[in-house]
Amino acid sequence: MNNDILNQSIEFIKGIGPARSKLLSEELNLKTVKDLIDFYPYRYIDRSRFFKINELPKNQSEVQIVGKIKSVKRTKVRFRNRLNCEFYDDTGKVDLIWYRGFNWVEESIKTNEEYVIYGKLSWFGNNPSIAHPEIKTKDSFNRNIPRRLHGIYSSTEKLVNEGVTQKYFVKIIYNLLNSLQNQIKENLSYNILNKYNLIDRYKAIVNIHLPESQELLSGSTKRLKFEELFFNQLGFQLSKNERIQKLNGFKFEKVGDHLNEFYKNNLPFELTGDQKKVIKEIRNDFRDGKQMNRLLQGDVGSGKTIVSLMVMLIAIDNGFQSCILAPTEILANQHFKSIMELLSELDVKIDLLTGSVKAKDRKLIHRDLLSGKTKILVGTHAILEDIVQFKNLGLSIVDEQHRFGVAQRAKLWKKNTPAPHVLVMTATPIPRTLAMSLYGDLDISSIKELPPGRITTKTVHKYDKNRLSVFKFLRDQITRGRQVYLVYPLINESEKLDYKDLMDGYESIVREFPRPDFQVSIVHGKMKSKDKDFEMNRFINKETQILVSTTVIEVGVNVPNASVMVIESAERFGLSQLHQLRGRVGRGNEESYCVLMTKDKLSEESKIRVDTMVNVSDGFKLAEVDLKLRGPGDMMGTRQSGVLKFKLADIIYDSEILNNARKSAYELLESDPRLIKKENYPIRHEISTSSNSKNLWRYIS
Repeated sequence: MNNDILNQSIEFIKGIGPARSKLLSEELNLKTVKDLIDFYPYRYIDRSRFFKINELPKNQSEVQIVGKIKSVKRTKVRFRNRLNCEFYDDTGKVDLIWYRGFNWVEESIKTNEEYVIYGKLSWFGNNPSIAHPEIKTKDSFNRNIPRRLHGIYSSTEKLVNEGVTQKYFVKIIYNLLNSLQNQIKENLSYNILNKYNLIDRYKAIVNIHLPESQELLSGSTKRLKFEELFFNQLGFQLSKNERIQKLNGFKFEKVGDHLNEFYKNNLPFELTGDQKKVIKEIRNDFRDGKQMNRLLQGDVGSGKTIVSLMVMLIAIDNGFQSCILAPTEILANQHFKSIMELLSELDVKIDLLTGSVKAKDRKLIHRDLLSGKTKILVGTHAILEDIVQFKNLGLSIVDEQHRFGVAQRAKLWKKNTPAPHVLVMTATPIPRTLAMSLYGDLDISSIKELPPGRITTKTVHKYDKNRLSVFKFLRDQITRGRQVYLVYPLINESEKLDYKDLMDGYESIVREFPRPDFQVSIVHGKMKSKDKDFEMNRFINKETQILVSTTVIEVGVNVPNASVMVIESAERFGLSQLHQLRGRVGRGNEESYCVLMTKDKLSEESKIRVDTMVNVSDGFKLAEVDLKLRGPGDMMGTRQSGVLKFKLADIIYDSEILNNARKSAYELLESDPRLIKKENYPIRHEISTSSNSKNLWRYIS
């Protein structure tokens, strides 16, 4: 398509003009010709079907009838005029009613002439009526745009009041597409169209707006979804190919004394099959001389930390340093403590760098990093500061990577030249279709197998009315020497309300579990880091039996003696977050419990979510359900949702199209990496001209 025409303001389209152009821009963000072409209907009505009056459904359906008007009558009801027309076919009668703007109807309607009427049914007893129907003579209807499926476009009350109706949209888009017949060019190769049985682009765009049949509408939708997903996946593949071709990585060719000593004498348990598989995948990356860029996802407690430690030992054996970046001080401290314990028998210097580290200690850390004395650095955002320099950083590990922005992660990659190998980890399992759409440029490894002996946490659902029995259960657990988490939701839109919920909850717990028999800690986001750490450490050291908290303890808290997780207002959480919280218990040898507290009356979706948590312990299965219930944007958080704003494609329901688009992009670049073959010119042209794709141009130009 001619790029100049695409970017032209809709003001210059016949029938729009400056005033309506401004209105469409303000109300629907429609500014250019391309915006209007890509403004697809959100549903369709079938105008090929005609009802007989005696067959009309007994509901408020939209219906179409052919018949004649027998009488036209103006009446007054409650001081207001209205127009009533009796409309007949050979099976019965429908009342047509206009409450306003009916002068033109009264003047133009002819009795005993055939009309086609369309509108929403209302019923008064057994008498059907249609208010403000669309009405056309039969001849006019037959001469209309040659289609019978009509698209319905998103609109606003302001637009309708200004005359921008559904009929207006259809007319404008019909005229626009006719004028662009020779301008809308194909952007996929013939090979791809043929292989996946896709219709051509112009035909698809016309029939998604003005479908001639249900079959053509389905074909058009499939074609345009494929196109969206194809260029999405092509971008990932191009980025990945460039990284492989241009970004040399460090070769870690040997497995030396550090890993061998640890594996033979210090590994506290037998590795699972999945852990061995992932280590092998990473070792293969280390050996090929290209920069590794791998996502490691594993369920709560699946043993990602031990995998990350062992691959750091490979880096050390090859003369390189490693670092782990964690989103919170609590998690950084936990990693540091865990690694120190595991490597206590080995001569490996490990440092911790967080915002709490004092200035004089920081200087020592900076010096030891630069000299190469420090082999492993664990820390928070403090690692990203420019002053933090390594002698030879070979491996960067980012834990809970979705907590960091792209720019933050990029700072870590720039700590060495060439860039260090990158391993990003997440304990939030990501469904395959979502991973392809968000992380298509990464290689993905998964640990689904839990270490042997891990006890499954028992999950139960309790309503507010059961609260006293829950308190009795908590008291019994504490009497047995166990500890309890009590978590309240924290949702950005209502932090004040949530804070109040937390404090009210804390006060009720203190009343129910009074001092000196019980000790209660509290942790929330408004506290200073040192106060938070003080309270957390009291709980870790068993000085308190109950920790009342917001979701700050969602990730990284490891207290094996804590056996009960009570989640208040559980209906307000997504499944993945509930699963993360549940993963804070069940870390010791005792049977553990997760209690989901909800209000007494739940919506259908909330009930499904809570029941799923009770019945399913597999985080990967939960992630699939969560994706279907909440959608990709909500599931991954607002920072990620923009990546997934496809106009038509839905990664949940279009997984087959996504798989084909991914496969097609991979095969294309295997055979023609720079898209210079003649048959791939349409794809190359799209990348160079489309505003959605031109950022890919640098990969092939």
